[in-house]
Amino acid sequence: MSYPLVQHLAADGVAVTVTCRVLKIARQPHYRWLATPVTDAEYEQADRANVLFDAHREDPEFGYRFLVDEAREGG
Repeated sequence: MSYPLVQHLAADGVAVTVTCRVLKIARQPHYRWLATPVTDAEYEQADRANVLFDAHREDPEFGYRFLVDEAREGG
């Protein structure tokens, strides 16, 4: 996703219009992204990743099958 790059360049003084033209992306989705930069699906994915990371940290000797079971239990 290029939208964080557009924001970074905008903070440095590069116009959003110019950046979007160079990257060949539309401006409207960029401004829509500004309203909600992190979607609910991304929050859910991050939560699942945290559950798996915690399970692995608690019992590092268990392999992927254990982590799959933990993921199923965690939702």
